[in-house]
Amino acid sequence: MFTVTSEIYSETNYQPTKTEDGHKVVSKFRFRYPDEKLERIGRTTADKDGDLDVPRPRRGVIELEHSEATELKLVGLQVWRGALLLADYLFSQREQLANQTIMELGAGVGLTSIAAAIHSGGQVYCTDVDLGCILKLIRGNVQRNAGLLRGQVSVLEFNFLIPREEQAPELLSAIDASDVILAADVIYDDTLTDAFVTVVDQILARGRPTGRPKTIYMALEKRVVFTFEDCDSVAPMYEYFLKQTAHKPWQLEHLPLDFPQYFDYDRCRQLILMRITSR
Repeated sequence: MFTVTSEIYSETNYQPTKTEDGHKVVSKFRFRYPDEKLERIGRTTADKDGDLDVPRPRRGVIELEHSEATELKLVGLQVWRGALLLADYLFSQREQLANQTIMELGAGVGLTSIAAAIHSGGQVYCTDVDLGCILKLIRGNVQRNAGLLRGQVSVLEFNFLIPREEQAPELLSAIDASDVILAADVIYDDTLTDAFVTVVDQILARGRPTGRPKTIYMALEKRVVFTFEDCDSVAPMYEYFLKQTAHKPWQLEHLPLDFPQYFDYDRCRQLILMRITSR
Protein backbone atom coordinates (compact mmCIF):
# COMPACT_ATOMS: atom_id res chain seq x y z
CA MET A 1 0.00 0.00 0.00
CA PHE A 2 1.34 3.43 -0.98
CA THR A 3 1.55 5.80 1.98
CA VAL A 4 2.25 9.50 2.40
CA THR A 5 3.74 11.39 5.33
CA SER A 6 3.45 15.07 6.20
CA GLU A 7 6.83 16.81 5.88
CA ILE A 8 6.34 18.80 9.09
CA TYR A 9 7.14 15.80 11.31
CA SER A 10 10.73 15.63 10.05
CA GLU A 11 11.25 19.40 10.25
CA THR A 12 10.05 20.08 13.79
CA ASN A 13 10.15 17.92 16.90
CA TYR A 14 6.58 17.72 18.18
CA GLN A 15 7.59 15.19 20.84
CA PRO A 16 5.34 12.39 19.58
CA THR A 17 4.44 9.54 21.91
CA LYS A 18 2.74 6.33 20.81
CA THR A 19 -0.86 5.72 21.78
CA GLU A 20 -1.65 2.58 23.76
CA ASP A 21 -2.70 0.64 20.67
CA GLY A 22 0.45 1.78 18.83
CA HIS A 23 -1.49 2.89 15.75
CA LYS A 24 -1.22 6.64 16.27
CA VAL A 25 0.82 9.21 18.17
CA VAL A 26 0.05 12.19 20.39
CA SER A 27 2.11 15.26 19.44
CA LYS A 28 2.60 18.65 21.08
CA PHE A 29 2.04 21.58 18.73
CA ARG A 30 3.63 24.50 20.54
CA PHE A 31 2.51 28.10 20.12
CA ARG A 32 2.91 31.48 21.75
CA TYR A 33 -0.06 33.58 22.72
CA PRO A 34 -0.34 36.93 20.90
CA ASP A 35 1.05 39.81 22.93
CA GLU A 36 0.82 43.40 21.74
CA LYS A 37 3.96 44.28 23.71
CA LEU A 38 5.97 41.69 21.79
CA GLU A 39 4.56 42.61 18.40
CA ARG A 40 4.95 46.37 18.47
CA ILE A 41 8.04 47.96 16.94
CA GLY A 42 10.89 48.18 19.39
CA ARG A 43 9.70 45.26 21.51
CA THR A 44 11.83 46.31 24.49
CA THR A 45 11.47 48.94 27.21
CA ALA A 46 13.63 50.00 30.14
CA ASP A 47 12.75 49.57 33.80
CA LYS A 48 13.24 52.30 36.42
CA ASP A 49 16.92 51.38 36.76
CA GLY A 50 17.52 51.70 33.02
CA ASP A 51 17.82 47.95 32.45
CA LEU A 52 16.15 46.46 29.41
CA ASP A 53 12.76 44.97 30.18
CA VAL A 54 12.21 42.25 27.58
CA PRO A 55 8.66 40.86 27.64
CA ARG A 56 8.53 37.09 27.71
CA PRO A 57 5.90 35.39 25.55
CA ARG A 58 3.23 33.26 27.18
CA ARG A 59 3.32 29.84 25.60
CA GLY A 60 0.84 27.05 25.12
CA VAL A 61 0.54 23.60 23.56
CA ILE A 62 -2.19 21.95 21.50
CA GLU A 63 -1.94 18.19 21.99
CA LEU A 64 -3.28 16.15 19.09
CA GLU A 65 -3.67 12.46 18.43
CA HIS A 66 -2.91 11.75 14.77
CA SER A 67 -1.30 9.34 12.34
CA GLU A 68 2.30 9.65 11.20
CA ALA A 69 1.68 8.09 7.77
CA THR A 70 -1.47 7.12 5.87
CA GLU A 71 -2.73 6.10 2.49
CA LEU A 72 -3.86 9.05 0.37
CA LYS A 73 -7.58 8.80 1.14
CA LEU A 74 -6.85 9.06 4.89
CA VAL A 75 -4.48 12.03 4.83
CA GLY A 76 -6.91 13.90 7.09
CA LEU A 77 -5.58 11.76 9.94
CA GLN A 78 -2.29 13.67 9.70
CA VAL A 79 -1.39 17.31 10.36
CA TRP A 80 -0.34 19.39 7.35
CA ARG A 81 1.41 22.72 7.04
CA GLY A 82 -1.60 24.66 5.75
CA ALA A 83 -3.45 24.04 9.03
CA LEU A 84 -0.63 25.70 10.96
CA LEU A 85 -0.55 28.68 8.59
CA LEU A 86 -4.30 29.14 8.98
CA ALA A 87 -3.95 28.86 12.76
CA ASP A 88 -1.35 31.64 12.66
CA TYR A 89 -3.73 33.82 10.65
CA LEU A 90 -6.58 33.21 13.10
CA PHE A 91 -4.37 34.27 15.99
CA SER A 92 -3.38 37.44 14.10
CA GLN A 93 -7.06 38.24 13.39
CA ARG A 94 -8.33 37.29 16.84
CA GLU A 95 -10.07 40.61 17.54
CA GLN A 96 -11.88 40.71 14.18
CA LEU A 97 -13.03 37.09 14.52
CA ALA A 98 -13.91 37.21 18.22
CA ASN A 99 -17.68 37.34 17.71
CA GLN A 100 -17.91 35.40 14.46
CA THR A 101 -19.39 31.94 13.99
CA ILE A 102 -16.73 29.81 12.32
CA MET A 103 -16.88 26.58 10.31
CA GLU A 104 -13.88 24.55 9.19
CA LEU A 105 -14.14 22.27 6.16
CA GLY A 106 -11.97 19.17 5.92
CA ALA A 107 -10.68 19.81 9.42
CA GLY A 108 -8.52 16.69 9.69
CA VAL A 109 -7.63 16.08 13.33
CA GLY A 110 -8.91 19.50 14.38
CA LEU A 111 -5.86 21.73 14.86
CA THR A 112 -7.24 24.82 13.10
CA SER A 113 -10.68 24.58 14.72
CA ILE A 114 -9.08 24.25 18.15
CA ALA A 115 -6.86 27.25 17.38
CA ALA A 116 -9.97 29.24 16.38
CA ALA A 117 -11.70 28.44 19.67
CA ILE A 118 -8.71 29.53 21.76
CA HIS A 119 -9.48 33.20 21.10
CA SER A 120 -13.06 33.16 19.80
CA GLY A 121 -15.75 32.94 22.44
CA GLY A 122 -18.32 31.97 19.83
CA GLN A 123 -19.32 28.78 18.04
CA VAL A 124 -16.85 26.80 15.96
CA TYR A 125 -18.12 24.00 13.70
CA CYS A 126 -15.42 21.45 12.93
CA THR A 127 -16.33 19.28 9.94
CA ASP A 128 -14.89 16.46 7.86
CA VAL A 129 -15.93 13.28 6.10
CA ASP A 130 -15.96 10.39 8.56
CA LEU A 131 -13.21 8.19 7.10
CA GLY A 132 -10.93 6.29 9.45
CA CYS A 133 -13.14 7.22 12.44
CA ILE A 134 -11.84 10.78 12.12
CA LEU A 135 -14.85 12.45 13.75
CA LYS A 136 -14.31 10.39 16.91
CA LEU A 137 -10.64 11.38 16.80
CA ILE A 138 -11.52 15.09 16.45
CA ARG A 139 -13.91 14.91 19.41
CA GLY A 140 -11.16 13.33 21.49
CA ASN A 141 -8.71 16.06 20.48
CA VAL A 142 -11.20 18.80 21.32
CA GLN A 143 -11.73 17.25 24.75
CA ARG A 144 -7.97 16.84 25.22
CA ASN A 145 -7.54 20.61 24.75
CA ALA A 146 -10.72 21.78 26.50
CA GLY A 147 -8.74 23.81 29.03
CA LEU A 148 -7.43 26.10 26.28
CA LEU A 149 -10.77 26.93 24.67
CA ARG A 150 -12.98 29.98 25.08
CA GLY A 151 -15.41 28.95 22.32
CA GLN A 152 -17.65 25.93 21.81
CA VAL A 153 -16.47 23.37 19.23
CA SER A 154 -19.11 21.14 17.62
CA VAL A 155 -18.03 18.27 15.36
CA LEU A 156 -20.17 17.48 12.30
CA GLU A 157 -19.80 15.28 9.24
CA PHE A 158 -19.47 17.08 5.90
CA ASN A 159 -18.82 14.95 2.84
CA PHE A 160 -18.13 17.18 -0.17
CA LEU A 161 -19.23 14.41 -2.54
CA ILE A 162 -22.80 14.23 -1.19
CA PRO A 163 -25.32 16.60 -2.87
CA ARG A 164 -26.60 19.45 -0.74
CA GLU A 165 -30.14 18.06 -0.68
CA GLU A 166 -28.83 14.88 0.98
CA GLN A 167 -26.81 16.65 3.69
CA ALA A 168 -27.96 16.47 7.31
CA PRO A 169 -30.29 19.31 8.41
CA GLU A 170 -27.94 20.01 11.33
CA LEU A 171 -25.06 20.64 8.93
CA LEU A 172 -27.13 22.88 6.66
CA SER A 173 -28.24 24.95 9.66
CA ALA A 174 -24.62 25.27 10.77
CA ILE A 175 -23.59 26.50 7.31
CA ASP A 176 -26.31 29.15 7.34
CA ALA A 177 -25.28 30.27 10.83
CA SER A 178 -21.58 30.60 9.96
CA ASP A 179 -19.84 33.85 9.05
CA VAL A 180 -16.30 32.59 8.43
CA ILE A 181 -15.37 29.38 6.61
CA LEU A 182 -11.90 27.84 6.92
CA ALA A 183 -10.23 25.23 4.73
CA ALA A 184 -6.60 24.06 4.90
CA ASP A 185 -4.99 21.61 2.46
CA VAL A 186 -8.33 20.17 1.32
CA ILE A 187 -7.56 19.70 -2.39
CA TYR A 188 -5.24 16.93 -3.53
CA ASP A 189 -6.97 15.35 -6.54
CA ASP A 190 -9.21 16.60 -9.36
CA THR A 191 -12.40 14.94 -8.12
CA LEU A 192 -12.07 16.38 -4.65
CA THR A 193 -11.15 19.81 -6.03
CA ASP A 194 -14.26 19.85 -8.24
CA ALA A 195 -16.41 18.85 -5.26
CA PHE A 196 -14.82 21.53 -3.08
CA VAL A 197 -15.47 24.22 -5.71
CA THR A 198 -19.13 23.18 -5.79
CA VAL A 199 -19.31 23.37 -1.99
CA VAL A 200 -17.77 26.88 -2.01
CA ASP A 201 -20.36 27.95 -4.59
CA GLN A 202 -23.18 26.64 -2.41
CA ILE A 203 -21.85 28.20 0.78
CA LEU A 204 -21.34 31.63 -0.78
CA ALA A 205 -24.82 31.46 -2.32
CA ARG A 206 -26.35 31.06 1.16
CA GLY A 207 -24.98 34.42 2.30
CA ARG A 208 -27.67 36.56 0.68
CA PRO A 209 -30.87 34.68 1.69
CA THR A 210 -29.63 34.19 5.27
CA GLY A 211 -28.36 37.75 5.65
CA ARG A 212 -24.97 36.36 6.73
CA PRO A 213 -22.39 36.92 3.98
CA LYS A 214 -19.67 34.28 4.05
CA THR A 215 -15.93 34.87 4.00
CA ILE A 216 -13.80 31.84 3.15
CA TYR A 217 -10.12 31.56 4.08
CA MET A 218 -8.29 28.81 2.24
CA ALA A 219 -4.70 27.75 2.98
CA LEU A 220 -2.65 25.29 1.00
CA GLU A 221 0.88 24.28 0.23
CA LYS A 222 1.77 24.29 -3.45
CA ARG A 223 3.15 20.82 -4.07
CA VAL A 224 5.51 21.25 -6.98
CA VAL A 225 6.24 18.29 -9.27
CA PHE A 226 7.88 17.92 -12.68
CA THR A 227 5.52 16.62 -15.36
CA PHE A 228 6.43 15.46 -18.88
CA GLU A 229 3.09 16.82 -20.10
CA ASP A 230 4.07 20.37 -19.09
CA CYS A 231 7.85 19.88 -19.45
CA ASP A 232 8.12 22.04 -16.37
CA SER A 233 7.81 22.06 -12.61
CA VAL A 234 4.18 22.82 -11.79
CA ALA A 235 1.82 22.84 -8.82
CA PRO A 236 -0.96 20.78 -10.40
CA MET A 237 -3.64 20.95 -7.70
CA TYR A 238 -3.18 24.67 -7.10
CA GLU A 239 -3.17 25.40 -10.84
CA TYR A 240 -6.20 23.17 -11.37
CA PHE A 241 -8.09 24.97 -8.60
CA LEU A 242 -7.35 28.37 -10.17
CA LYS A 243 -8.47 27.08 -13.57
CA GLN A 244 -11.76 25.72 -12.20
CA THR A 245 -12.54 28.99 -10.40
CA ALA A 246 -11.39 31.48 -13.05
CA HIS A 247 -14.93 32.31 -14.19
CA LYS A 248 -16.72 31.99 -10.87
CA PRO A 249 -18.58 35.00 -9.44
CA TRP A 250 -16.06 35.10 -6.61
CA GLN A 251 -13.66 37.69 -5.32
CA LEU A 252 -10.48 35.65 -4.78
CA GLU A 253 -7.57 37.45 -3.10
CA HIS A 254 -4.12 36.10 -2.31
CA LEU A 255 -3.25 37.41 1.14
CA PRO A 256 0.33 38.38 2.06
CA LEU A 257 1.95 36.15 4.66
CA ASP A 258 3.23 39.11 6.63
CA PHE A 259 1.39 38.30 9.86
CA PRO A 260 3.30 36.92 12.87
CA GLN A 261 4.13 33.24 13.23
CA TYR A 262 2.75 31.85 16.48
CA PHE A 263 3.10 28.08 15.91
CA ASP A 264 6.31 26.09 15.54
CA TYR A 265 6.74 24.95 11.93
CA ASP A 266 8.65 25.86 8.78
CA ARG A 267 6.65 28.57 6.99
CA CYS A 268 7.97 27.75 3.54
CA ARG A 269 7.54 29.84 0.40
CA GLN A 270 5.14 27.32 -1.19
CA LEU A 271 2.38 28.26 1.26
CA ILE A 272 -0.65 30.13 -0.08
CA LEU A 273 -3.46 31.88 1.79
CA MET A 274 -6.57 33.03 -0.09
CA ARG A 275 -9.70 34.93 0.89
CA ILE A 276 -12.84 34.16 -1.11
CA THR A 277 -16.06 36.18 -1.03
CA SER A 278 -18.99 36.75 -3.37
CA ARG A 279 -18.69 39.56 -5.86
